[in-house]
Amino acid sequence: MKLGISIGYSGARLNVPIELIQLAERLGYDSVWTAEAYGSDAITPLAWIAAHTKRIRLGTGIMQLAGRAPAMAAMQAQTVDALAGGNRVIAGLGVSGPQIVEGWYGEPWGKPYWRLRDYIQIMRKVNEREHPLTHDGREYQLPYQGEGAMGIGKPLLSIMHTNQTLPIWLGSGSEATVKLTAELCDGWLPMHFVPGRMDFFRPWIEEGFRRAGNAKSWSDFEILGGGPVTITDDVGSALAAVKPGIALYVGGMGHKNLNFHNQHMVQRGYPDVAERVQELYLAGHKQEAVDAIPDEYVDEAGLYGSIKRIEQRWKPWAESGITGFRISNPTEESIQLMADVVRDATS
Repeated sequence: MKLGISIGYSGARLNVPIELIQLAERLGYDSVWTAEAYGSDAITPLAWIAAHTKRIRLGTGIMQLAGRAPAMAAMQAQTVDALAGGNRVIAGLGVSGPQIVEGWYGEPWGKPYWRLRDYIQIMRKVNEREHPLTHDGREYQLPYQGEGAMGIGKPLLSIMHTNQTLPIWLGSGSEATVKLTAELCDGWLPMHFVPGRMDFFRPWIEEGFRRAGNAKSWSDFEILGGGPVTITDDVGSALAAVKPGIALYVGGMGHKNLNFHNQHMVQRGYPDVAERVQELYLAGHKQEAVDAIPDEYVDEAGLYGSIKRIEQRWKPWAESGITGFRISNPTEESIQLMADVVRDATS
């Protein structure tokens, strides 16, 4: 089981916790992950982290498609990978949601599935550097020949000699996009994954492997789950502290009729809770929305409690089918604890 930490995106001030990341690297952690919403971007901090580390893999979890063209996503990932010494960057992609895509980036939501397919294929072509870049997809055409084109676009080959096998991962959770992830990507950042859910996703993943048509299998595919790791003697308070964020995402992050986080609460077996939380949140009753979230929903998605309780609750995660676990709220104590727990479980 590989371990990772997520540092997320900035609040009002950007803080990259270099000492925590260096501690994780010293303890054998495999990866560190950045993110972006509508503040700090996901790529720039990786260059800073690369300058202060030697080995740990550098992942974006996730780069928003609307934030950059696919060729630029490949260029940015390749540039940081070159600065980091090679074979360290993981280009984790995701679509975000229509409120950010249309409200922040000023782009149409469009057809996310086809945009993802084209985007990943274009990045592969840039990375592999086998031919000058051309692509004739539903969402992207290279060279561009649509409205406003001069008609003189030229297929180009990356000037920089690239890491041809730079991994591309996808953050996904719907049937169509999970199948796409397994078909085209090297790894998966599953949305709202908890132990016991792999049987639900397994047919989709295996269908994606089949569509790849190259004998792709589980051994070729990484899956990074994860969640909070909170060491405490007061589990109830720890769970309560997480609920406002869940209420925000399930209740208000997205349109009433298109909220991926709400859909995943339904998928996890809490349809009535999802409906009630959204209803309360959108009506302005935010605390009531928080109170409507059951403790077990929070508890099953992370590791909370004493060291003994966390050690006991680690087993389902270790047997869940994921290949890696990412701490979403890393501290010195939780980083050290999980290094010990995984070492002891495999010794």
